[in-house]
Amino acid sequence: MRGGDRPKNHEDEFPDVCSMPRGCCEPWGIFRKSLPPKMKVGDCLREFQTGGLRRRPNGKPFEDIIESTRTPKNERLIADHPSLKPQSFLRELVHAVLPLGVGIIADPFMGSGSTVAAAEALDLKCVGVERHKAYYELAQQAVMPLSLLYNAQEQTNLVDA
Repeated sequence: MRGGDRPKNHEDEFPDVCSMPRGCCEPWGIFRKSLPPKMKVGDCLREFQTGGLRRRPNGKPFEDIIESTRTPKNERLIADHPSLKPQSFLRELVHAVLPLGVGIIADPFMGSGSTVAAAEALDLKCVGVERHKAYYELAQQAVMPLSLLYNAQEQTNLVDA
């Protein structure tokens, strides 16, 4: 379970996709719904634009460990939510989950909108749903400021790390 490999027999067609994350310490796998019968990862990518993870911009595979720190104070000042995730962490995840860079990310527990902000920063589409009115209102105020925190060079560094 080394991971990080391009889709078998479709390496040239999907050079920026890996079938599963590169294992760093433990043999982790990301579990997904089974592919339809007789469909390979490359076929799934071609038909549904899903079935793999987008590689980093430097060509290295997405890894199963993302180094992260506590959420920076400047982000907490924008959105003081009890489980606010750092933009550096979320931008790596958001970049990887759309293997071809097309589609819509769905965040069913939007909270402060930090995942939506990460998608916005990377020019990807994302829809968030939040049932608590106070958090929904927080997200309305926080998404744009969170998405603008880092300039283009810093965003590239976050994803390349």
